Amino acid sequence: MEKKRNFSIKRATVLETIRSTKTHPSAEWVYEQVKEKYPNLSRATVYRNIAEFKEAGEICSVAVVNGIDRIDGDCSPHQHFVCTTCGAVEDLDIGLRTEDISEQISERFGGKAERVHLTAYGLCRRCLEK
Repeated sequence: MEKKRNFSIKRATVLETIRSTKTHPSAEWVYEQVKEKYPNLSRATVYRNIAEFKEAGEICSVAVVNGIDRIDGDCSPHQHFVCTTCGAVEDLDIGLRTEDISEQISERFGGKAERVHLTAYGLCRRCLEK
């Protein structure tokens, strides 16, 4: 039996905050943003809702950067780049289709990839310029 979730304006605001940014935020960043609007908001509320959103597939984890889970409101198949210096996480638009990667896995290994997650790590443009 699926757990029924009650509607809450704070809960909706947490989800909207995650979906409205391309920064791939941490839970703490989300908390700080939503707390500006709802000063009585607790960290536990934000963290619990993020966990529930992940479980429901409404958001997804992208990478752990410096020990902190970074999340994405866009769970469509796409790739990411993580800067190992500043911790920036960016979407990559490099023309790789997860369907093509899944096909190659099937052809080469005889298995079936159920999920493909590609994350590249290195130095972002800003850190390279420094």
